[in-house]
Amino acid sequence: MGTTAKMGSCVYIIYFFFCVLPLVFCQPASNQTTIMISVSQQLDIANSPWDASRERNPCLWKGVTCSSPHNNSILSLSLSGFGLSNSGFLPLLCQIDSLKSLDFSINFFTSIPVQFFSSCGGIDGLKSLNFSMNMLYGSLPVFQNFVGLESLDLSFNALSGNIDSQLDDLSALKSLNLSFNHFSGSVPSRLGKSKVLERLELSVNNFTGMIPRDIGMYENLIQIDLSGNKLTGTIPESIGNLTRLQTLILSSNHLSGPIPAGLLRITTLLRFSANQNRLDGTIPINITNSLKILDLSYNEINGRIPSKFLLKPNLMTVDLSYNKLDGPIPESISPSLVRLRLGSNLLSGPISSARFASFQNLMYLELDNNKFTGMIPPEIGSCSKLALLNLAQNQLNGTLPVELGDLTNLQVLKLQLNKLDGEIPSQIGRLNMLTILNISWNSLNGIIPSSISNCGKLLNLNLQGNNLIGSIPDNIGNLDSLVELQLGENKLNGTIPFMPQKLQICLNLSSNLFEGSIPKVLSGLMNLEVLDLSNNKFSGEVPAFLVELSSLTQLILSNNQLSGVVPNFSKHVSINISGNPGLRYESNNSPVSIKKRKSIAVTIVVTVAAAVLAVGLVAIVFLLISRRFYKVNDEQLQSWEVLSPPRVVQGNLLTTNGIHRSNIDFSKAMEVVASPNNIVLKTRFSTYYKAIMPSGASYYVKKLNWSDKIFQLGRHDKFEQELEVLGKLSNSNVMIPLAYVLTVDSAYVFYEFAPKGTLYDILHGSSKNFLDWASRYSIAVGVAQGLAFLHGCTASPILLLDLSSRSIVLKSLKEPQVGDIELCKVIDPSKSTGSLSTVAGSVGYIPPEYAYTMRVTMAGNVYSFGVILLELLTGKPAVSEGTEIAKWALSNSVRPNKLDQILDFNISRTSQVVRNQMLAVLKVALACVNVSPEARPKMKSVLRMILNAR
Repeated sequence: MGTTAKMGSCVYIIYFFFCVLPLVFCQPASNQTTIMISVSQQLDIANSPWDASRERNPCLWKGVTCSSPHNNSILSLSLSGFGLSNSGFLPLLCQIDSLKSLDFSINFFTSIPVQFFSSCGGIDGLKSLNFSMNMLYGSLPVFQNFVGLESLDLSFNALSGNIDSQLDDLSALKSLNLSFNHFSGSVPSRLGKSKVLERLELSVNNFTGMIPRDIGMYENLIQIDLSGNKLTGTIPESIGNLTRLQTLILSSNHLSGPIPAGLLRITTLLRFSANQNRLDGTIPINITNSLKILDLSYNEINGRIPSKFLLKPNLMTVDLSYNKLDGPIPESISPSLVRLRLGSNLLSGPISSARFASFQNLMYLELDNNKFTGMIPPEIGSCSKLALLNLAQNQLNGTLPVELGDLTNLQVLKLQLNKLDGEIPSQIGRLNMLTILNISWNSLNGIIPSSISNCGKLLNLNLQGNNLIGSIPDNIGNLDSLVELQLGENKLNGTIPFMPQKLQICLNLSSNLFEGSIPKVLSGLMNLEVLDLSNNKFSGEVPAFLVELSSLTQLILSNNQLSGVVPNFSKHVSINISGNPGLRYESNNSPVSIKKRKSIAVTIVVTVAAAVLAVGLVAIVFLLISRRFYKVNDEQLQSWEVLSPPRVVQGNLLTTNGIHRSNIDFSKAMEVVASPNNIVLKTRFSTYYKAIMPSGASYYVKKLNWSDKIFQLGRHDKFEQELEVLGKLSNSNVMIPLAYVLTVDSAYVFYEFAPKGTLYDILHGSSKNFLDWASRYSIAVGVAQGLAFLHGCTASPILLLDLSSRSIVLKSLKEPQVGDIELCKVIDPSKSTGSLSTVAGSVGYIPPEYAYTMRVTMAGNVYSFGVILLELLTGKPAVSEGTEIAKWALSNSVRPNKLDQILDFNISRTSQVVRNQMLAVLKVALACVNVSPEARPKMKSVLRMILNAR
């Protein structure tokens, strides 16, 4: 018994130490727990992750980190992304004196209580403070007594005014980020007492004046970013004192003068970007000694590229495009080089074959718009990783080397505007990753090789302006992804074959030798916007099927042998029929001939008019009687034309809203979708019907074709599970599914009806309304809010497969909703038999990287949203006259004085305030359509920036 008692006592002691004590000691001190519970009660959000009624121990709350092993002190708090707007509780947190880190990023704070700074300044151990991505405005607060603060992040807010002495007391400050605000005045040079600063980020503000020479006193700096300001003057020599500096970004300012020799002293410098300035002079010989990335594009740098400039072993990216450099390319180039951009300079001489042998890592080579001569070296075929080759607009001659076919990773090949001759090698068909092929405006001859149809990912094919002969290959229709085909200005003839059905931007067959009637094979090009058949020998009438091409905006038929009457096209189609003597419009009566006929036979005309009037009166009486007599028969005929309603397999209500649940009638909806007369909207993947329920309420009923194999619906239950999740979402700027019906071959999803239709219709359609800036801005904010919500969904981000102005519907001119949110869940891109754009979205909105990655991403959605912003700012559609608006805007944005030309003048001229707001939003749009996915901001950042533009 004694032994048993001792054993029991030991068990109890073990239980006490391992089970009871942790419950006592694994919580913060009681005063900290009390403070945290008090704070949790003040948070102004529903379903707060800090809920003391569910969990009393704050160390177990989301975003709370406590000391280990006993959790007796709270070390860091993160309320990032909690959706907070009321900052009144912040001073309470300052009573927790063990804090080392506070993160309040991605919220809606507009101000910070003064008590917060006076209280938290007394926490000696506080090292990190983050208020980035809020809506803070006003001047920079004064930071007193924050003796231990090492990191301060106030980026992506609306703070303004000058920075003077507010940061003087921060003796331990190592990282300062004030990017994306509205600060003005001089760049601050008083950045903490001890000058231990390591990272200084002040990009995208309104700082003016020169870069302060005092910045060279902060010898611990490893990163400086002053890009996107209005800085003038030269780059100070004192920067050379920063011997630990790794990153120096001075892009998009008004800096002038030469590149300082002092930079050569910094042996640690890995990145130097000073593009889009007014720098001049020559390139320092040894500036690339340690660099990995150098970007000096869009400046006025002149002279030759130093002979060993590109030879440095660390060098990976060099961009010297859009300068005034001359002479040849250096013979020796580093094998580590990945990207080399030397376009739009005055470089000359041959492109030597020797330098390509070691280019095993080169992926992007751009030498366009220079004065290079000679042949394209065959050795270029050894650059096996090359993805982009641009040699356009030079003076290159000779034939296309067959070795180009060895570049099996090539995605973009641009050789236009040279003096190339000979035939297009059949080996071009081996480039099955190619998306853009442009060999236009050369002197190529021979036929178009049929092997080109093997380039199955081609989006744009441009061979115009050559001497190509023969017929278009019969298998050209196999290019399922093709959206633009330019074959004008050649000597092509023969029968026009079946064309790729996804052609959208343009089909140009002008200035060739085609003859006969306009072929029926063009009737299926329902997405085509521009059709150019001019300067051929087409004869016969203009076929009526061209009227049915619903996307057509421009039809060019000039200088052919066409005859007859032009069909009645929609008024938004621009038609050119000049140079066809036998072709006329139906109402093309000459005013002179009418006058002559009147003068000769006035009496006859009057008599005929009287007779017509009499006959008309009789006809009207007859029609009234006949309409009444045949009314019943007519109604019977119409009823036969309406298809039988689909047979419902299953229907389910998703919404908990009692009004919708009582309004939605599945039987009535199925009657509606049986008639094509009820279609109100067609998108790339869906058909929308307007269904008026017995209650009088209107709804969208969207049809998804169940039998289309790109819909990965599979089992009905999988589709139901996806919709059940989406149906629980709640956001006024997102089209949330309310119900669904499954039939044998289709799925129908119910949504609230949007009376104003799509954003595309309002901006560009036949019923286009004038949208003032207030409406456009509200739409931009609403769409951004919807996308930020979808990307921030807690379970997993909801991505948009086809985000465009056609997928944005308007409940009013200031209330947008993002649609088609379920497509990414139910479409399988790998099963698509259509074009690349069918899966990726609409042309003009597809992010450039999709052609390489074939993945839908958040960064890709941001790009598409940037295009929508540009539509709102310019009034232009995503593709206008064959040019994508994103590319057009980016090319016009490189000089600040051209920004006004991008804006819709009818809107920007309204007032200076409107103009300034539009320019601010334009900066956001340009950031969104950045060609680099990594450089694009996240949607929550985009939303903050748009809100800050007001």
